[in-house]
Amino acid sequence: MIGSLIGTAISTAASIYGGMKASEAMKEAKSGLESYRRKNQDWYERRYNEDATQRADAQAVLTRVEDDIRKRNRAAAGTQAVMGGTEESVAAAKAANNEALASAAANIAANGDARKDAIESQYLQTDANLMQSLTEIEKERAAAIAQAIGGVTKTSGNIGSLIDQYVSKS
Repeated sequence: MIGSLIGTAISTAASIYGGMKASEAMKEAKSGLESYRRKNQDWYERRYNEDATQRADAQAVLTRVEDDIRKRNRAAAGTQAVMGGTEESVAAAKAANNEALASAAANIAANGDARKDAIESQYLQTDANLMQSLTEIEKERAAAIAQAIGGVTKTSGNIGSLIDQYVSKS
């Protein structure tokens, strides 16, 4: 009888301890996922709000286009000076060059929009995965608590049966 009571008490304690440890482990996992979720949000905000024209690759393209424009403007001015071209021909060349620069900037902006769409898509997918993981942790945590409560309930029923047996023998 006493052995059964001790065994039942140990079973109850183990059930409670196991439930507490499982809950602690899940809290740590949840904390880690929430931290990663914050980092993902920070990454998204930083990358999404970048100015596409200030990125190194965009600056390299703009610098190359501007260098080409300067060379063509000098060549047009040189041609006019040597061959006696008109001011209108130089102005037309400069206008065409400015249009090329505007076109390059428009392409950079369009690529920036596509990049933002890709960043947003990656962020949303990562966030959805993290939320699913957090939901699973909460489900596991609830199951662990239910298991611990079930163990305690079973143990209390066993203790009641043992007491009834002891009383009926007396």
